[in-house]
Parts: sequence; structure tokens; C-alpha cells
Amino acid sequence: MTVAYLFPGQGAQAVGMGKDLYDAVPAAKAIFDEADQALGFSLSQLCFEGPMEDLTQTINTQPAILTASVATLEAARENLGDKGLTPTHTAGHSLGEYSSLVAAGSMTFSDAVKLVRERGRLMQAAGDEQEGTMSAIIGMGEDDLRAICDETGVDMANLNAVGQIAISGSVAGIEAAEKLAEERGARRVVRLNVSAAFHSSLMDPAVPGMRAALEGASISAPTFPVVGNVTAQPLETADEVVDELASQIRSSVQWFRTVEYLRDNGVTTFIELGPGKVLTGLVKRAFEEAETINVGNLEELEALRA
Repeated sequence: MTVAYLFPGQGAQAVGMGKDLYDAVPAAKAIFDEADQALGFSLSQLCFEGPMEDLTQTINTQPAILTASVATLEAARENLGDKGLTPTHTAGHSLGEYSSLVAAGSMTFSDAVKLVRERGRLMQAAGDEQEGTMSAIIGMGEDDLRAICDETGVDMANLNAVGQIAISGSVAGIEAAEKLAEERGARRVVRLNVSAAFHSSLMDPAVPGMRAALEGASISAPTFPVVGNVTAQPLETADEVVDELASQIRSSVQWFRTVEYLRDNGVTTFIELGPGKVLTGLVKRAFEEAETINVGNLEELEALRA
């Protein structure tokens, strides 16, 4: 059995996430407590009690999802190891890449939660500077959609699955791209409820500040392969990690290529750790024979223990 851990990105937040693990598992509580201390405010209270309008601000969402994901990892680690589910690889979608790097020992959790708080601040500021949005285009080939992006000045943001790609850019650009996609045969076009044009050129103002924050952090080479979003290849050195994390906020998330890399390198079992089940669903679309496991709450942890 060859195992990869997967970690979700922004979009999986909900008031109350992680509360059952916090109450029941000391290792999970320790992660939430560490986040509160590192950030200097009660992120745990925001996660558990909201209000939702504050939790969904990207400056808060990003550290909240990271914390819930790493708390889940720490709660599950002993049981996963006992069942022979130690990872050979890990990967995370967008923000989830930080959780992956914590899991692989490339950065401490305290450093990661401070970095993603800054990442959220920088991305929110870039979004405030120029209004943008995102749209999911279903049932259109990558090359055809790329041509539309080139025509309308928007970007391919999340290549989640073959025929399921999110685009990102200015509101006018996305509206034009949606219209062309519908005219040229897309099966479905869905405007996403996001606060900014993530993974697009509109995030360019956030890149220098993110690189500076990363260069000021203690980052080491991962102890096992972390497959990066930008290249869908393993990050092997600390410098590669810095380059990846600085650039990925404005670059495409090559998720289905990440899954293909993991499949082609022998991974047969995918374990999604943290809020939501989006990534394991995308794995099944690309790799039907894969075994998938979700651990995101106490009930799923108890099922793993059984």
C-alpha cells in the first residue's frame, strides 16, 4: 500500500470546524492552542463560534483551514501509523500546500499559521485593490478554455479535473469568458462565491510581500515528497519551497496533474485530512481504482480507529 496525504484549500470553511476534535483529542487541542498563541488572538473561538462573515474573510479563512487540517492530522497520526497508512507523498490544494509542508517537516506549524495569515492579508489587499472574481467551467477542453482566457485576459486558476477548470480575473473579463464558454459548448458555467480573483494576475501585488515573508521564515527541505501546485512535481529543496509558495498565489493549481503524478508514482491510497471531501472526489474522477479515506471530524476519526 502506497499512501498520499491530501490537504484541502480555501472553500471548506464552516463555523464549528474542528470543535469535536478539539474537545476529544488532546493532540488536536494543542494545535488550536498553538495557533491562538502564534497569532495573538483566539482563532479557535472564530473557528468554533464565528461569526461566519468574519470566518469567510480570506485573512481568517486561510489560517483557520490550515489549523483545522493540521489538528486533524495530529489527531489521526497515531491511528494512521498503526494501520500502515504512513505517507510516501503529500499534496495540498492551494492553501493546503502549507498543511502538506507541515506534514512533511518542511516548516513548523507556528511558522505556517503565521505565513498563511500574512498570505491571506496580502491576497485580501490585492483583491481590494482590483475587484475580481472566479468561475467554474464544466465540460470544456483545456486548450479551448485557454484560448478563451487569452482572448478575454483572464487566467486558468484551478485545473481540478479534466473538464472541470476554474478561471479567474477581472469581473468584466470573467463575464466575457463565461459568455464565450457557453457559446463554444461548455456544459455548465458556475460563478464562484469568492472575495477575489485568486490564482490570477490580479494577485501579482501580493507576490513580493509573500516572498519576503517566506524568506524570513525557517524552511527546510521536505522529509518526503510534497507535490507542488505550480509544476505538479515534487519540491525537493528549501529554495524550491520558497519559489513555489511565492508564485502559487498567482499561478494555476495543477491539481489533476498532481493526482496523475501520484498515481504514476505508485500511490494507491489517498487520505484527505481536514474539512471537506472535495479532493478525494477529484481523485476518484482521475483514478477510479484508488482507495480514498476522509478524516475531517471525530466521527471519521473513530471510524478509522475501529
